[in-house]
Amino acid sequence: MIFCKFSITPFADSGGGRTRGENEMSEEVVKNGDTVKVSYTGRFTDGEVFDTSDPKIAKENGIFNPYREYSPLVFIVGAGQVIRGFEKAVLGMKVGEKKTVEIPPEEAYGEVNPELVVTLPMEMFREANIEPKVGIILETSSGMCQVKEVREEEVVVDFNNPMAGKTLVFDIKVEEIVQS
Repeated sequence: MIFCKFSITPFADSGGGRTRGENEMSEEVVKNGDTVKVSYTGRFTDGEVFDTSDPKIAKENGIFNPYREYSPLVFIVGAGQVIRGFEKAVLGMKVGEKKTVEIPPEEAYGEVNPELVVTLPMEMFREANIEPKVGIILETSSGMCQVKEVREEEVVVDFNNPMAGKTLVFDIKVEEIVQS
């Protein structure tokens, strides 16, 4: 069965542990296994911002979501909780350090796989009481997909991640290193 699903996942502070904040002078660098708190802004190579931890930047770029919590991203370095290129970028950084990094598709969401673009019969949508429209995101038994084309008796959907095939640019700043 196919149905539409929308979800909001705010980033939450992991809490606990010893921290090194920006006001403390520390030469400690981010290493695998560290829990880090990172402020970021992500954009495509054309400059279009697609995500940020800063509500002001989100508003300035027309992507502000009032239901989302804008705060630094908290993750464990090396645990695969963020894209590989983002993880690599923070390794070796110090608290308070800023950098801009360009992450190629193979270090982000991968290249576009043409085999993940499939044609489904319109009958599936009728049975699920869904009117397919180009651009909508659907959750199916096979995973999330986006409607790319609507024909009279079939619908073309793409199971690739919407960021697949894209080079991503991130401005990042390490806010804290939380030791485990």
